[in-house]
Amino acid sequence: MYSATKQVLARPFANMQPQSRQALGLLVLAAALLLFPFYHANDADIASMANAAAYVTLALGLNIVVGFAGLLDLGYAAFFAIGVYFYGVLTAYQVMPEWSGYWGPLAAMGLVEKINQGGPDLVHFTLSFWLALPAAALVTAAFGVLFGAPTLRLRGDYLAIVTLGFGEIVPIVFRNADSVTNGAAGLNGVASPTLFGFDFGVDATPYYYVGLFLVALLIYVSIRLRDGRVGRAWMAIREDETAASTMGVDLVKYKLLAFAIGAGFAGMTGVYYVAILQTATPDMFNFNVSAMLLVMVVLGGMGSVWGVVLGAFLLQIMQSWLLPDLNWALHGIGAAVGNDWLQTVDMVKTTQLIFGLILVFMMLFRREGLIPATRKTPPLDMQQQAAQVQRGGFVGMEKIGHWELRSGNALEVKDVTVKFGGLTALNKINIVVPEGGVVAVIGPNGSGKSTLFNVITGLVRADGGSILFQGAELLGLAPHTILEKGVARTFQNIRLFPNLTVLENVLIGQHARLKTGPIGAVLQSPAGKAEEKRARQWAVDIIGLFGNRLTPRLGQTVLGLSYANRRRVEIARALASQPKILLLDEPTAGMNPNETLELAEQIKSLHELGLTILLIEHKLDVVTRLAQNVIVLDHGEKIAEGPADVVRQDEEVLRAYLGRAGRDHVAAMAAKAAEAAAAEGPGHA
Repeated sequence: MYSATKQVLARPFANMQPQSRQALGLLVLAAALLLFPFYHANDADIASMANAAAYVTLALGLNIVVGFAGLLDLGYAAFFAIGVYFYGVLTAYQVMPEWSGYWGPLAAMGLVEKINQGGPDLVHFTLSFWLALPAAALVTAAFGVLFGAPTLRLRGDYLAIVTLGFGEIVPIVFRNADSVTNGAAGLNGVASPTLFGFDFGVDATPYYYVGLFLVALLIYVSIRLRDGRVGRAWMAIREDETAASTMGVDLVKYKLLAFAIGAGFAGMTGVYYVAILQTATPDMFNFNVSAMLLVMVVLGGMGSVWGVVLGAFLLQIMQSWLLPDLNWALHGIGAAVGNDWLQTVDMVKTTQLIFGLILVFMMLFRREGLIPATRKTPPLDMQQQAAQVQRGGFVGMEKIGHWELRSGNALEVKDVTVKFGGLTALNKINIVVPEGGVVAVIGPNGSGKSTLFNVITGLVRADGGSILFQGAELLGLAPHTILEKGVARTFQNIRLFPNLTVLENVLIGQHARLKTGPIGAVLQSPAGKAEEKRARQWAVDIIGLFGNRLTPRLGQTVLGLSYANRRRVEIARALASQPKILLLDEPTAGMNPNETLELAEQIKSLHELGLTILLIEHKLDVVTRLAQNVIVLDHGEKIAEGPADVVRQDEEVLRAYLGRAGRDHVAAMAAKAAEAAAAEGPGHA
């Protein structure tokens, strides 16, 4: 009976599209939240929900910093405190300078008023709550930039320690600034909001609805940022800073942007929170607040907007509802059984212990959180998994067009020297890559090949020389600037963004060719929407070059791809940046002979379209098939240069690859082969 009833109830939703079911679910949730004060008219519980809304918005801000950009911030509560005191100082009767005519324009705008307390006329600040919300966001964002500029070059534990220090310093400053903040005693008499003449006072209901509005607004902003160019840049930084920089992401700029937006969320929440309490003390913003917010983000799922909302709501409700109710139940049980300890236990005091246990549990058993940021995609069927080997180059080449060729040389490396301490990795290397040409760099392991690529793309600083690309100097430029000029690369050890999908990885390759910023992403301007649509279509076209190797896997995370397919994604990502020269570092490494031949033909088809290519490769058959000129490095020195067939016979090259004994062995084998051919006679030779 129950099963039949369940099927009848579920039938109307069975044929709905997933997006429609999601929209319906959000509509039902929104209706339940909007009607909550009507069907649960308990002012204390409504106040708890308003407080929960504040922590949800704080967690959403921290999720920008930690979840999206991967920057471990242990002092996030400091920005919350700045927002609180910004509104508190500008509405409480704490800072009251003497009145003068200079205050008249501000009084006309309703920002100050003249009062008299039995002495000279004084100024009372009367900043509107509704104006304070965006103003506090801007002020705290500025503090985020100010704090982040000297510190965000740090990584990992070092960044965490510095942010922890910042989080401890700010409350100390407020505690000691008696004339402004009233010190440890705190601010009192913070003004409550008014709307159309209605004063919120201490009634929890209007604050609850303001909290709902802020939560909805910041969820919308978070999702818009996450799904656009800015969010992809943050997630690229989180996954691999080196790869992100070589794909055109300005690391410092986007780290500062994450810090600023996260701080803005906290500042806005601070105004809302202090308006509810109408008082503020420095002790409200200690390390425990930052730690609690971090646990909320981890519990919900780092990088997951809806997960963070759920995690923050659950932990705040646990703290404000469940633990006090559990105290009441335990005290009742203790009284019934005559146990003194149960009658005096206070579970609220164990909050930090519970948060710590939750953090440990999540790290051990469910690191992705309650609602993971990356959803699992269904496995491919057998037909989708069956690889169709492409012969003769890429498919759909007409979609990407031809490269425009200029006269002269594309890349000129002149006397470039790179030293690591006492080791000379490159010693006055000279290389010329003509426009539209294919040049291969070969050499034994440790010869300096990858160092050459690193210095060209700005990852390694040169100790001397010059690198000209289309006549412009590259040395001294940041990796993202070099990519903007048209120099794209792959890596010997594949550097993808493992927790992002194939499509997202390739979209990040286009970062430098797109213009939409955070404001455009949030406002969804027609130009921004059109740009994003074009970017996605271009990414699909680039991925389509590899046929069914990658196209069925658009929505799969690259972490689950085969080694060869990850190589293809890396090449697709580089091509998506619309490069003028492509640097391929051992592109066929790890591929079987069929895959190697397939990729070699695809690279050749790129050359036929006019793309300039600089190639590092150990497989000499690939080099012979592709390269017009071959350069051989050994211990940082250029020992040979010329066509592949000539270089393969060079004695210095044989010595570098095989050593003296190997070179003599090859020579002896060649001599024996010549003698055998001579003995057979002219017809057999």
